Amino acid sequence: MITKRDLIVAGVTACFTLTCIFANSKTDALDSSIFDWNDIAVKNTKTGAVRTFFRSQTATLDELECHVTTLNPGETSHPPHKHPEEEILIIKEGTVEALVNGQMKQVGAGSVIFQASNQMHSIRNVGTTPTTYHVFSWHSPGTMKK
Repeated sequence: MITKRDLIVAGVTACFTLTCIFANSKTDALDSSIFDWNDIAVKNTKTGAVRTFFRSQTATLDELECHVTTLNPGETSHPPHKHPEEEILIIKEGTVEALVNGQMKQVGAGSVIFQASNQMHSIRNVGTTPTTYHVFSWHSPGTMKK
């Protein structure tokens, strides 16, 4: 005979199981794709503009992100900071001053900046025209804050 206690235990167990399933469910992984510059919405910011191309799980990463920032002359994207994910910045146009390994260095179009995990970094447009750069960052499995 099934008792009220049996039904309560079964109900709690079912709820717990469903909670675990949904909490651990993964979104679809980013598939091979093309992102046309002209199709990406531009969001104006107080320092310039940003285009977010994607931010998604992949087959091998918890998250891969790509965005393009445009900074107006004299502007900084954010104060110096650090985070667990690594980043690569590719300067498309303009001149920037970047904080890398505790030193400020100026670089221009075509330059690549690698920001290692948990190291202070920042970037500032030191030119007289807007500067634009691509940012790629990734979260290796287990590095994302839940």
